[in-house]
Amino acid sequence: MKKKLVSALLCISMAAGLLAGCGNNAGNEGKDSKGGSEETTLTMWMPPLDDDTEANFKNLLADFEEENNVNVEIELIPWESYEEKWSTGIGAGEGPDIGYMYAEMYPTYISSGVVKDMSEYLEDADYEEYKYIDRGEMMGGQYGMPIVTGVPFIMYYNTEILESLGETAPETWEDFKRICEKATQDTDGDGKIDQYGYAVGLNNGGMSNLYILNAYFYSLLWQAGGDIYNDDLKTARYNDEAGVEALEFFESLKAYMPENVLSLPAEDAFSTIFGAGKAAFGVTRSSQIQETLFAESYPDLKWDYVTSLKNETYGTFGAADSLSIMSSCENPELAAKLIKYICSAEFMTEYHKIAPGAALTVSEEYVGDAKMERIVTEDVDKWRPLQVGPCGSEILENLAAHIQSVMEGKQTAQEALDESVEFADETLAEYWEENE
Repeated sequence: MKKKLVSALLCISMAAGLLAGCGNNAGNEGKDSKGGSEETTLTMWMPPLDDDTEANFKNLLADFEEENNVNVEIELIPWESYEEKWSTGIGAGEGPDIGYMYAEMYPTYISSGVVKDMSEYLEDADYEEYKYIDRGEMMGGQYGMPIVTGVPFIMYYNTEILESLGETAPETWEDFKRICEKATQDTDGDGKIDQYGYAVGLNNGGMSNLYILNAYFYSLLWQAGGDIYNDDLKTARYNDEAGVEALEFFESLKAYMPENVLSLPAEDAFSTIFGAGKAAFGVTRSSQIQETLFAESYPDLKWDYVTSLKNETYGTFGAADSLSIMSSCENPELAAKLIKYICSAEFMTEYHKIAPGAALTVSEEYVGDAKMERIVTEDVDKWRPLQVGPCGSEILENLAAHIQSVMEGKQTAQEALDESVEFADETLAEYWEENE
C-alpha cells in the first residue's frame, strides 16, 4: 500500500509539473540580427559522456544553432545523482526540453506522460539512416533516439590458456562449460586453485546491484530464449523454463569461479583475475578502442572475444541510451530536428574522434580498433538492449537479490525465480491498476 501511495503521489507531482510547464523557452529574448525573430532556447539534460561533454557538444552544435536560430543549453548531471535529479526536477516542473535517458528510467516517465512519442517527427528515410532507431521503440511508441549504443557486454577469453588446453573460442554453452572446467587448475602444485574458468564477481562494489544482471545474467536468459516481461508487460516471465535453465546453468559454473566470488566486486574480478591472466574467461562492457585500452591496462594479456555464446539463440546486453523529447517542450519539432542532428553522421563523425563509439548511422564510418569492429557489423544482431517495462528498477533489483540467494546456496533456481516473479507480478498489478 505504501508503494502504491508513493507511486500515485509521484504521478500527481509529475502531472502538476507538466501543467505548470517547464519554462523551457523563458530565455527567448535574443534577437536574430538577420531577421529580427526571437531566438529559441532548447534545454538538454545529460550525464558526462567524456572529459568535457558540454564544451565538446556546444562546439559541434555551433552551426546548427546559427542555422536554426536556437540556443542549446546543456546541463550536465553527475551519474551518481542522475535519476534523483530527474525525479525532483520533473516533479517540480523544472525539467528539460530534451533528456538523455537509459532503459530503467523510461517506464515511469512514459506512463506519466512526461516523455513524448517522437514518431510524428520521423520519416521513412530516418528509419533507413539511423542504424539503431528500433532500440528507441518501447511501450508502444518511439520514445527515444539511441545516442550511446554498440558497446555491449561481451565474453573475453585468454588465448594462451585456451591454446594450452587445445581449445578454440567457445560457440555454445557446452563449449563454454567444458573449457571452464578444464581451465580451473592448480597450476603451481601447491594444492590450491590459482587459475579459474570464469572470472565472476557477485559483489556490486561501487556499481549498481543491477551490474550482475548486465554482465552475467541477461545474456544467459536471452540465449535460453527467455525475457523479463510477457509481451503485454502486465506480468513477468523469467521463472519459465528458459529462465530456470539460464539460472541453473549460471549456478553450475560456480565451481569454476573464484572462491571469493560472493564478496568479489564484478569489476575487480575482471581486472585482477582475468586481466592478470588468471582466468580463461571474463565479461565486461566492450569499447571501440578495447585493444588500445587493454594494451595499456593489461600489456601481457593475450586475448580475444566472442560477442555472444549461443544456446537456443544469441543474446547479450548492450545499452541503448537515448535522447528523448519531453512533453512540456514548446517546440518539439525543433527538438526532434536537434536530436536527429546530434545522432547524425555529421555530428558523430567528429564527436567520435573525441569519444570513440559505434557509428549510429549508415553514413558514418567506423572509428576504433579493427579488432572490435565485428561487434557492430557481423555481430550486430547478437546483442540487444533491455526490455523496457513498468516498475523495471524495482523488479530487476529484486531479481538480482534472488540470483545472489541462489549463488549463496539458500534457494534453488526455481524457488528463487518463482518468489521474484510473484513480487514482480504484484508490483505490476498495482502499477496497471493505477495506470489503466
